[in-house]
Amino acid sequence: MGVRETWATEELGSSHEGAVGVLLADGTVPASVFFETGSGADGQSVSQWSVYDGQVAHGPRAAALRALCSCGWNGPEHRLDWDAIGEQALVEAVHGTADACLEDWDTQTAEVERSAVPLSKTVTALLDQLQEEIETLAKASPLAAVRAGRRLEVTAARVGYWPAHDARQDTTVEQAAVALGLNEDAARKLMARFGGWSPYL
Repeated sequence: MGVRETWATEELGSSHEGAVGVLLADGTVPASVFFETGSGADGQSVSQWSVYDGQVAHGPRAAALRALCSCGWNGPEHRLDWDAIGEQALVEAVHGTADACLEDWDTQTAEVERSAVPLSKTVTALLDQLQEEIETLAKASPLAAVRAGRRLEVTAARVGYWPAHDARQDTTVEQAAVALGLNEDAARKLMARFGGWSPYL
């Protein structure tokens, strides 16, 4: 996969990394486009949607854009009207279509977060309030805010240790991944980090 713009939420991270994908007229996904940056084999493979404009030295012409997610989810197809695009640069002509793909991915990640194990309203409210208080503190004393962040790290390690061990005994990695809204590898590493064991055991 070539270089392209991607999106991610702080909580879900690379488990649900999104991007705009391209489909050709025959429904296939095009290969990355190689751009030479100098003599010889130096260059970069790019799969950013905006390079698929059918121009010389660019990729083939995109027929549709759709949101993609690293979890394997694909969003609905948004067909491109090349009669309307005409001679315009693709990045300018269908920027709104790319934004629609981002909205599709946003909807998908919101569904993942809703399907994860719920937090109580009290815990959610306290976490939100704590974040606001530290952000306010940072305006007056950045170092105090850094200390508060460090205290949060210590607290997170303390409160997550035994629950991680209990969850390891009571659930499979697959169940933990679904409950946390992560892929299995990320869930395994998160549990190991909180529980203090190697993720490779």
